[in-house]
Amino acid sequence: MAKLYFYYSAMNAGKSTILLQSSHNYHERGMRTLLLTPAIDKRAGVGKIASRIGLSKDALPFSETDDLRAFACAAHEESPIACVLIDEAQFLSEAQVRQLAAVADFDGIPVLCYGLRTDFQGQLFPGSGALLGWADNLTELKTICHCGRKATMNLRTDAAGRPIKEGAQVDIGGNERYIAMCRRHFTEAMA
Repeated sequence: MAKLYFYYSAMNAGKSTILLQSSHNYHERGMRTLLLTPAIDKRAGVGKIASRIGLSKDALPFSETDDLRAFACAAHEESPIACVLIDEAQFLSEAQVRQLAAVADFDGIPVLCYGLRTDFQGQLFPGSGALLGWADNLTELKTICHCGRKATMNLRTDAAGRPIKEGAQVDIGGNERYIAMCRRHFTEAMA
């Protein structure tokens, strides 16, 4: 029975690396995967999933209005796919999470989503909130704060390294803009 999975964490836990490894595992066994990534994340180029350790793979870019079940069904009709893998799943819409649940439930294809749980203010992203409610399996991927404790929060910083406390929920960036922290150090930084 296919399931909808959500692997979540703070920044720098290796989500994209694990996604690419999962896809590689399927390919090693002669199975095809469908990789999806949000078009708004252009850090490695549109339609590219890249990890900080240098792994990368082309993916199908999607926007918040695209029907991801239609994408999966079209790909599956072209040549059977064994798994759908979504990078930066926090940018999914609630409707897209339901579409992906339908891929698992009605099309029998496992869907693995990887993303952040919360934004720079500790608020759920819409896609993450929907996945927390709809996914069959939830797995927290762990990373650490500078103090050695588990990091669960994402601190957004300016060019000088000062915490940013207000702004748009979505501001695409990597290590130059975000620091994974434990809740205690995040709370102190935001005070």
